[in-house]
Amino acid sequence: MDNNDQSESIVLYAPETKAAVAVPRSQKTEARWTFWLITAGICTTFGAAIPTGYNIGVINAPANLIKEWCNDTIYEAYGITFNENSLDTFWATVVSVFLVGGMIGSLGGAWFADKLGRKKSFLSCGILLVVGGICFQFCRAVGSVELLLFGRMAVGLAAGLTTSTVPMYLTELAPINLRGALGVFCSMGVTTGVVIGQVMSLEEIFGTEELWQFALSFYVILVIIFFVPYHWLPESPKYLYVIREKRDEAINQIKRLGGRNTRDDYIKEQIDAMRSEDSPSEMCDSDNGQIQPNKSKQRKMWSVLTDSSLTLPLILVCALQGGQQLSGINAVFFYSVSIFESVGLDQKNAKLANLGAGCLNLFVALFTPMLMEKFNRRILALLSCSMCAVFLFCLTFVVYFIEEISWFSYASIAAVLLYILFYQIGLGPIPYFIGSELFEVGPRSAAMALGSLSSWSCNFLVAMSFLNLQSIWGAFVFLPFAVTCVLLAILLKLYLPETRGRHISSIVPLISNGFRSKPLVPWTVQ
Repeated sequence: MDNNDQSESIVLYAPETKAAVAVPRSQKTEARWTFWLITAGICTTFGAAIPTGYNIGVINAPANLIKEWCNDTIYEAYGITFNENSLDTFWATVVSVFLVGGMIGSLGGAWFADKLGRKKSFLSCGILLVVGGICFQFCRAVGSVELLLFGRMAVGLAAGLTTSTVPMYLTELAPINLRGALGVFCSMGVTTGVVIGQVMSLEEIFGTEELWQFALSFYVILVIIFFVPYHWLPESPKYLYVIREKRDEAINQIKRLGGRNTRDDYIKEQIDAMRSEDSPSEMCDSDNGQIQPNKSKQRKMWSVLTDSSLTLPLILVCALQGGQQLSGINAVFFYSVSIFESVGLDQKNAKLANLGAGCLNLFVALFTPMLMEKFNRRILALLSCSMCAVFLFCLTFVVYFIEEISWFSYASIAAVLLYILFYQIGLGPIPYFIGSELFEVGPRSAAMALGSLSSWSCNFLVAMSFLNLQSIWGAFVFLPFAVTCVLLAILLKLYLPETRGRHISSIVPLISNGFRSKPLVPWTVQ
């Protein structure tokens, strides 16, 4: 047989035979980017992921202007004048309510995804984002600080809902070979949004006393434009087949996603794969070879938390999502301004250099779909965690001695840029979608919601503690982040199975036995 005509196989578990079987994969059909696949990726990225990142990045530059407005508005409304400490505390509330909304939205993601569907969850994100943008645009006109706070809560809820449901929606639309490439669209969108938010809030654009409300609400234009095709977007076939039990509709969505030239064997392949997740299948205990039931129908949050077979994958998802924030990416971006100032840049140019670092982050992120398609998840995740730890240790060392050795200022910049580079090839994109590759459809929404909750909770922890720790520890503030990266690398080295190009039915059994699992010694037939 000619090599070009050979097709790979996916491994499914056949309950009736209690064995793993290889199913031919229609490689050429499966790996094709089709119109609706691309459209769904673009609409969710520009309609929800980029606005989420935008609301993270836009708030920093005009902070002093908004704080002054808050102080004046509260005095006019309530006759109260804040001192500097009180005003800083109030501003911390304005900033952190977004993170609190992210945590609440993450928990709600499981309910939205299963009760309303993946597609309507995306619509809910858009509605919340528009509500938040309206609040931002008119809070100054009506002189209402409460409207500003409500807007921050609304976009925070949208952000949590976005990170818990959009990657799941995209990975369930994608064929196996494109699952990672499409799954990183959300991560790429958030990164892009942060940079756009930083640019739009510059003093040269909307970052002025008269225009800051336009900076906060500008993203609504993207939401409105990219929700125009919403009605025609496909629903997740797996959600329709497994959760809603609408078999015919699920098959129609597979045909739409596959395009006009979708082959019958590919459609049958997808149906067989969904059946393997739909039926209360059985799975092999990788430690002793025994057969155990595997419940794959819609799962409540508590049942997922108390199911011992889901403990390890849940730990992996939460550790990756939380570790993404505890790796210190936001702290590094915050501290990089002072690092750039240490080499002689004034404050304005240091902020522009910080924006340049954000652009590097975005530049690398643009290549992540290709990385996810071409390279194994384990390799990228381990390389990312390990190298981030190395450069965080380097950053600690050079910042500590930065006044002793002149060229250490430039070494610190190199450490920051290299840290950002390695962060974005693994820790940045992989946590967003890895839950969709470790969990079957039934418990997936709950797992993704808990992972997103872990991310926003750790983000909140870093935001609330970093400044205090920096004032106490100085350069050593980066050590906890470095240690986190080391511990995460060890966990992934021992327990993260490779998921690229593999059907979930062949992955779930590898990590179903808790910390006694042996995910690198697969029982499946390859």
